[in-house]
Amino acid sequence: MKVLANDGISQTGVESLEAAGFEVSTTNVAQEQLINHINEHKIDVILVRSATTVRKDLIDACPSIKIIGRGGVGMDNIDVQYARDKGLHVINTPAASSASVAELVFAHLFNGVRFLYDSNRQMPLDGDTKFKDLKKAYAKGTELRGKTLGIIGFGRIGREVAKIALGCGMKVIASDKFVGEATIKVDFYNGQFINVDIKTEPVNEVLKHADFITLHVPAQKEYVIGKKEIEMMKDGAAIINAARGGVIDEVALIDALDSNKLSFAGLDTFEDEPKPAIKVLMNPKVSLTPHIGAATGEAQDRIGTELADQIISLLKN
Repeated sequence: MKVLANDGISQTGVESLEAAGFEVSTTNVAQEQLINHINEHKIDVILVRSATTVRKDLIDACPSIKIIGRGGVGMDNIDVQYARDKGLHVINTPAASSASVAELVFAHLFNGVRFLYDSNRQMPLDGDTKFKDLKKAYAKGTELRGKTLGIIGFGRIGREVAKIALGCGMKVIASDKFVGEATIKVDFYNGQFINVDIKTEPVNEVLKHADFITLHVPAQKEYVIGKKEIEMMKDGAAIINAARGGVIDEVALIDALDSNKLSFAGLDTFEDEPKPAIKVLMNPKVSLTPHIGAATGEAQDRIGTELADQIISLLKN
C-alpha cells in the first residue's frame, strides 16, 4: 500500500510505516497536479498538514484513497464529513502538538511583556548609538507571575497552556462551550506534580478579568474576538492567537493597539494566510510568527508516529 505525505512526515513516521510494509513518498506535489499524481501512482493514503487541501473534487476523482490524514489538530483544509460519507477514514493527531503550541504562546507572552518584539527590531538599527535611549524605552516591562491568563477554548492545547501558566505563578481562568471543569496536572522534572481544578466561565467574564487572553478554538464562521469583545477587555491587556486565522477581527485588533486599548498582540495565525495584511505585519506592537505552533522536532516526531499507528491499525489490523 502507498502513502503520500504531501506536506512531509517525520522520519520516525516513515520508518514505522515502512516497517509495516507501506511504501512512503514524501514528494511534495503541487495542488493542481495532485489528482493526477494520486491516480497515476494509486495512492491509498494521503497525509497533509495545512498547505495541501483535500476537497470534494479530489475525493471524487481519486477512488484509490482510503485514508486522509492531517498532521495536526484542525482539519478545515479537508472536507471531512464528505469524505467520511464516502466511506473514507479521516484521521488527525489532536494531542501530538499541544505542548509545542502552548510553549509558543508563552514565547509570545514573554516577548510582549518585555518588549522583545520591538527591541529585536530596534537594537540592530540603533543599539550602538542609542543604547541608553532604548534601555529607557524598554524599562517598564511587567512580570507574568501574579497576572491573570484567560484561556478561550479549554481543550488539549488550552490545558497545556494552563499548565505552563500555573507553573509561572499565574492565575488561570477559562471559557469553553463544551467543558465545564477540568483538572490540570502540573508535572515537575522529579516526578512530583500538583492538580489544580479549574471551572470554566462565560467568555464575557474571562474577557473582563484577564490581563492576557489566549485563543484555542477551531476555525469559526464569525469572529470570536471583535470590536465588542475587545472593548470588554481590560485597558492595557494583550491577546495571543496561535489557534486559527479568522478568529480575531484584525482590523479591530490593530485599532485597539494603535489607541493603546491593548498593549500588544502575539499572532501565529492570520486571516489572510499565506499573505497576512501588511498593517498587521508592520504594526510595532505585534509579535509575529508564521504559523509555526506545531513546528518543533518533538511535535513532528509525535505527529508522524501517531499517524503511522492509526494508519497501520486501520489498514493492517
